[in-house]
Amino acid sequence: MHFVENFHIKTLKYDLVNKFLYKNTKKLPVIKKIILNFGCKTNDVKYLAASLLALELVTNQKSSMTLTRHSNVLLKIRKGNPTGCKVTLRKKKMFNFFSKCLTEIFPKLKSFDGFKLNRKMKKNAFSHELYDTFNFQELKEHYYLFNFLPNFNITIVTTTKTKEELIFILNSFKFPFR
Repeated sequence: MHFVENFHIKTLKYDLVNKFLYKNTKKLPVIKKIILNFGCKTNDVKYLAASLLALELVTNQKSSMTLTRHSNVLLKIRKGNPTGCKVTLRKKKMFNFFSKCLTEIFPKLKSFDGFKLNRKMKKNAFSHELYDTFNFQELKEHYYLFNFLPNFNITIVTTTKTKEELIFILNSFKFPFR
């Protein structure tokens, strides 16, 4: 069992019961999944292939292409064209990536003083966009392949009912907030 998963099961559930006074322990909020996403503005094969490979190197899991659902004349996008790629992490891979972010990635970000808590934040998900993807050691080794990567989105999805529960869960993992 991963140490983040162990903390989540043993300590965090106990803290949630004491803080929010749950009556049913089956309905305690948990981290459900982490979604990693590259949204490419151009549908050039070079950029899409590089972003697919980058996601697979970072997560050790196969990534999938995201396709447009509707055509847009202003953006010159046809229906069904690839616009990016994403990976959904669950269970052990999710906890491995989460601990990697907390211990290696977030401390290395340049001029980073924490995430802003904004009003647009959903009650069950936290999303952040990373502009510098070369904090990942796997991508740093192959700079010549990944120097044109678009921004990297990380979304943490939970089963919380309110924003306070979501912030409490992320704070308990020492998530860097301002």
